[in-house]
Amino acid sequence: MRNDKTRLALLSSILTGLCLLSGCARNSTPVVTPSQAVVLPGQTIQFTATLNGSPNSQVVWMVNGAMGGSQSTGTISSAGVYTTPANPAVQNVTVTAEIPADGVPSTPGFVQVFNPSKFTPGMVNSTNNPLVASYSIQAPEGAGVQIQFGQSTNYGLTTSAQSAPNFGGTVSIFVAGMQASTTYHMQATLSLPNGTQVTDTDHTFATGPLPSPPPSITVQQPGSTAPAPGVEMLCLDLLYGGNDLTGVVTDLSGNVIWYYDFGGVGLWPEPMKLLPNGHILMVVAPETNGTSVPPGVSTVNEVREIDLAGDIIYRLTLPEINAGLTSIGASFQALNLHHDILKLPNGHYILLVNYNETFANQAGLPPGTIVTGDALIDWDPQQGIPVWTWSAFDHLDVSRIPYGIANGVADWTHSNALVYTPDDGNIILSMRNQNWIIKINYENGSGDGSVLWHFGYQGDFTLPSGDSPIEWNYGQHYPTIAGPNSAGSFSMMFYNDGTNRLVNSSGAVCGSPGVISCYASVPIFNLNETTKTAQVQWEDNLSGSAYSVCCGDALVLSNGDVEFDVGDNLFTPGVSFVQEATQEQSPQVVWQMNIQNQLAYRAFRIPSLYPGIQWSQAALAAQTTADSRLRAQRTAPSQKH
Repeated sequence: MRNDKTRLALLSSILTGLCLLSGCARNSTPVVTPSQAVVLPGQTIQFTATLNGSPNSQVVWMVNGAMGGSQSTGTISSAGVYTTPANPAVQNVTVTAEIPADGVPSTPGFVQVFNPSKFTPGMVNSTNNPLVASYSIQAPEGAGVQIQFGQSTNYGLTTSAQSAPNFGGTVSIFVAGMQASTTYHMQATLSLPNGTQVTDTDHTFATGPLPSPPPSITVQQPGSTAPAPGVEMLCLDLLYGGNDLTGVVTDLSGNVIWYYDFGGVGLWPEPMKLLPNGHILMVVAPETNGTSVPPGVSTVNEVREIDLAGDIIYRLTLPEINAGLTSIGASFQALNLHHDILKLPNGHYILLVNYNETFANQAGLPPGTIVTGDALIDWDPQQGIPVWTWSAFDHLDVSRIPYGIANGVADWTHSNALVYTPDDGNIILSMRNQNWIIKINYENGSGDGSVLWHFGYQGDFTLPSGDSPIEWNYGQHYPTIAGPNSAGSFSMMFYNDGTNRLVNSSGAVCGSPGVISCYASVPIFNLNETTKTAQVQWEDNLSGSAYSVCCGDALVLSNGDVEFDVGDNLFTPGVSFVQEATQEQSPQVVWQMNIQNQLAYRAFRIPSLYPGIQWSQAALAAQTTADSRLRAQRTAPSQKH
C-alpha cells in the first residue's frame, strides 16, 4: 500500500493535468467552510472548499495534517464529510483542504469536540443594563440552550431557549428579570440533539443599582386568591413629574426587574411592547406638557427596537420617515409619531402619525381652522420606504368634531391604538376624539384603505334595546381582541374612559345638572361584522372609583381575570392604578398596583420578559428580598367598584 506521500503525488500529477486542460487558477488559497465548528462525538459535519469564490471539489481533505484523518482525530471523506470519533483522544482538531496541483493549503477549519461529561464552562458578563447579564457558552450543532436563574441555586426563573448556530458555536443569552443590587445564581442547561441534557456549573452575577429612584409603587392583594402569573410592563408618562425611569417592568410586588435608559431627559415610551423575537418595540416620545421645551429636555421622537440589554437593533427617526414619504410622493408629512406602533409578521412596521390640514369655509368649519388628523404608514425596513399609507382626511368626515375646536385648532381624531387582525389581514384603529373604533381595509398591504366599519355612537353597529347610547365607547383606549377570532364574529374589549358619555336617547351628557356622574368602564363586546350588531358580554362598571380623561388599557389574563390601567383618574389625582378583577357578574378585586407621581399611560401583564415563557408568582416572590416585601401592602384596595 502506498503511503500518504505517494498517494498525494499521484493525485497531484493527475489534477495538474486536469488543471492545464481546464485552465484553472493557480497559486490561490482555498477557503474552507465552516471556519469553526462545535460537534459531539460521533456527529458529522459537512465541509466545503471554495477557490476564488467558486466551489472546488478537486481537493484532498486532511485532519490535523493527515489525509482523510485518523481514528483518534476523526475522519473526513473525499466529499468533505467530517465524522468525529466516538471516543475522541483530542478536543480540538483542524480540517484543511489542499489542491494537489498547487500544493497550496487552505484556510483552516477549527473543530471543537464537545464532550458532554467534560466541557468548558460558560461565562457571565455584565451589559449596558446593570440588571441584565450576558451568559455565553459553547454548544454543539443542533443543541438548544436555556438559562435558569434566581437568588439561590433553586433558581426558579428561566429564559427562553436558544438554538446553537449552524455548525455549533457560542450561544449568548441575555438574562433579565433581576432586581437591583442583588446577587443571583444562574446555570445553563444544554439540550443535545441526541435527546440528553447537560448542565453547566453554577455562576453568580451581582446586579448594579438603578440609575435613579424607582417609581413610587405599592401593591395591594386582598384575600387569598392569587393573581394571574407574569410581570407588569409600565409605560409611564411624565405628566405628574416622577423621574426618568419611565419604561420599566416590575414583578407583582412592584419591584423593578428591568428598565430602559432612554438616554435623554424627559423621554418616555408611547408605547412599549414585547415582540415575538424577544426584542422590545417602542415609540420614544418627549414630554413637554404642551409648553415650550425646557433647556436640557430632549425632543427625540422615533421608533426603536431594542434587545433586553438596551442595545438598539433598529431605529427609525421622524426625518427618515418624512424623507421616505417624499420619495414615494405621499400627500402629507408627519408631525409626530405617537401613541402606538405595530410590527407585523412580515417584519414591516405600522406607524401611527399625525399631521395638520387647514380648512377655509369648507366642511362647515370656521375659516382658517387647523385640523389635526391621523395617518398610518406601512414601513418596509428592508427597502427603507413606506409601501402603503392611509390618511383619516381621505376617509372620514372632517366636520364631525365631537370635542369641538379650541383656539382655532381641532384635535380631530387623536388616535391611540392599533390592532392587527390576522384572520383578514386588516387593522383596527382606536380614535379617541371621534369616540370610534374603526376597521380599515388593509389586507396585508393590498387594501384600498376604506373604512369597513365604525364602532361607537353614530357608527355602523347597533346595540340591544336600552343599551344605547350609554354603553357606547367614549374617549376609549387600547382595544384588544378577547378571543381566538379577529374577524366575522369575535370579542373585543377596551378601556372605556367615558369622556362626555351620553346617558340617554335625549343626548344628556354625564356630569350635567340632574344627570349621573361620569365614569369609566371595562366592557367586553361581541361583534358580528355581517349583521353589524354588538352586545356587551361582560362589563366592569367603575362608577365612583374611576373616570379618566386620558390613557388606559384592558386585556384578559391567562387565568380569565381582566386587568386594566386607570390613568389620569379624577378620583385619585396624581395616582394611577392597575387592577386585576375577576370576570364575574360582580367583579372582585384580586390585585392592585398604585403608581404615585407618574401617569401610567399603559400598564399591562406579560407572561415574562421572554416570549413563550411563563413566570409564576411563586417563582417571582421567591426572588423578593425582605426589604422589598415591605413595599407590597397586603390590604384591601382603596379603590372600589
